[in-house]
Amino acid sequence: MSGRSAAGWRRRSSTRTAPRAWRAWAEERLRGKELADAYNRTGAREEEGRRALLEETFASLGAGVWIEPPLHVAYGSRTHLGDDVYANFGLTLVDDVEVFVGNRVMFAPHVTISTTGHPVHPDLRRDGTQFSAPVRIEDDVWIGAGALIMPGVTVGRGSVVGAGSVVTAHVPPMTVVAGTPARVLREITDADREWSYRPPRTMRHQTG
Repeated sequence: MSGRSAAGWRRRSSTRTAPRAWRAWAEERLRGKELADAYNRTGAREEEGRRALLEETFASLGAGVWIEPPLHVAYGSRTHLGDDVYANFGLTLVDDVEVFVGNRVMFAPHVTISTTGHPVHPDLRRDGTQFSAPVRIEDDVWIGAGALIMPGVTVGRGSVVGAGSVVTAHVPPMTVVAGTPARVLREITDADREWSYRPPRTMRHQTG
């Protein structure tokens, strides 16, 4: 759990010197989870009620946002969603600091955006030390199912993140990236305007 003020390293023990701030962060976090729980209990036809809950959950909410339950948030109040954002089932937002999502962004099922990580050495994790850095998803991005977007990353305008990718570096605009860790596969060009479904290939046995 971290404060809103800035990205960087934080230790859990540091909050002992500021119990009032700690209580405020804890309350903000609990409220976000209560709102997400309420959203996840709504029925498929309760569009107005869902919109009202999203407006209370997020820092800002554009027009035409549609989120399929379940939704999971650390805070919710640190996430900004643009217009016409669509999120399929199971979006998880670890928004210890700000997450910025642009217009017409599409999330496939079970995407995770995390602004927070921890030190590699176990001695440094014992007191809850963590770091947080904002994540930015620019306009017209499509993020595939099960992808993980790591702290501090910007996914550039118009890009596609392949299913199951772990994105640890900035994604250039108008590119297709995939893999663990994700890497650039190719640029998106005008040739992609000519689109048709391509059936999957058949796997081949490994030899040798």
